[in-house]
Amino acid sequence: MAEPILTTADEAAHEKTAARVAELAGERGLTVAVAESLTGGQVSAALAAAPQASRWYRGAVIAYSTEVKHELLGVPTEEVVHAEAASAMARRARELLLADVAVGVTGAGGPSAQDGRDPGTVFLAVDAVDQHRVVKLEFDGSDPAEVVGRSTTATLDALVAYLEGRG
Repeated sequence: MAEPILTTADEAAHEKTAARVAELAGERGLTVAVAESLTGGQVSAALAAAPQASRWYRGAVIAYSTEVKHELLGVPTEEVVHAEAASAMARRARELLLADVAVGVTGAGGPSAQDGRDPGTVFLAVDAVDQHRVVKLEFDGSDPAEVVGRSTTATLDALVAYLEGRG
């Protein structure tokens, strides 16, 4: 039997962090959107299950295909495992979904390199009216499921940090 993509501990942590996003978004009266690639909808699933999501969660674009990233999300570079790709994904998701803040996440989940990037290389962007930033994360890329789980955690954490005014 194949190992589950997320462990029960991962799911519990994501649920707790998504609940914090819900609390902060509700307090601040902000709406949230997501554009995700390698996480394949896991960020969106966590947010959609959070308390009162219908009030603050606008939705997600899950753009696993390179073509979708270029055509729908306006990724300008050939390479989709790139800071510019994450940046474009977050900006376009915020525009398309009429949100106050959006995150974009793309990366090489492994086990092979992608776009010349080592497995475990992830780019995460946060886009809002008052802020735009991109970070590069490097996880051990030997286990694709672990890269996906850690990327989901990092994306949810980035939303909390923005909503708490920490970045």
